[in-house]
Amino acid sequence: MLVLENLTKRYGSLTALNDVSLHVRRGEFFGLLGPNGAGKSTLMSHVAGLRQPDAGRLSIDGVPCDRAGAASANIGFVPQSLALYEDLNAEENLAIFGRLYGLTGAALKARIDECLVAVGLQDRRRDTVKTFSGGMQRRLNLAASLLHAPKLLLCDEPTVGIDPQSRNAIFDLLEQLNRDGLTIIYSTHYMEEATRLCSRIGIIDHGRIHALGTLDELLEKLPSREVVMFPRGSVAHDLAAKLEQFGALHERAEQRELHLRGDVRLAEFFAATAAAGLPDRLFQLKRPTLEDLFLHLTGKTLRE
Repeated sequence: MLVLENLTKRYGSLTALNDVSLHVRRGEFFGLLGPNGAGKSTLMSHVAGLRQPDAGRLSIDGVPCDRAGAASANIGFVPQSLALYEDLNAEENLAIFGRLYGLTGAALKARIDECLVAVGLQDRRRDTVKTFSGGMQRRLNLAASLLHAPKLLLCDEPTVGIDPQSRNAIFDLLEQLNRDGLTIIYSTHYMEEATRLCSRIGIIDHGRIHALGTLDELLEKLPSREVVMFPRGSVAHDLAAKLEQFGALHERAEQRELHLRGDVRLAEFFAATAAAGLPDRLFQLKRPTLEDLFLHLTGKTLRE
């Protein structure tokens, strides 16, 4: 559905996209995971046809995008910043966006009805957008992107600043759309969203794709398969330092995390801590996460 080849974009001395190559298959739910400023929105805007790269090529559904908007009829775009007319009602907003895609008359009305039902706003269709909560506005923004039945849906951090109920409603709708065959590219800096939604994930930072694969494939790139957590202050500093013989020790806000090397058995670790007089109850085990992988690949946490 989407092919990027060596895509590069510079703004003066800043390289926003650095030789990015990426293939997204039809029907895939693909995630772009990275912190703010990583290049996610820049990449999305190029796929949406809003910007042209300095170098490289892209095509959507086999159509080369050699000019702005070349494949826009196949794309639905949910931008990070809301794109709505606050003084108009929900129905009027959707009518404007539908006409921009060439929908008129009965076909437009039918699609407005379908999309309002899909996002759960059919009962608020004649209320002005400025009376909507942030979550309702986000859902209406999503409805606007679906009016023309696109083949590819781009979601650029569509849940920023909304309540959990609206977030889950958006998740449920996107998952259903994907099951129905819609290809979705979803950018986020929340690893929980990428883990729940995406069948394949690209980790992006400083305009480069650092890793690409399914969740299990990505976690295989970690040198550690187990993480041991214990509270800061519960283990003397010199003793905590000795634990580094078993792996890499990372300081967190309220705890320490020891990422065990792949050749270390848990029995060895707990035998050593018992010999040092440390009770087992001090320690918790967890599976490595995408955030651990991001730290391993970039040297910083995803939240930074």
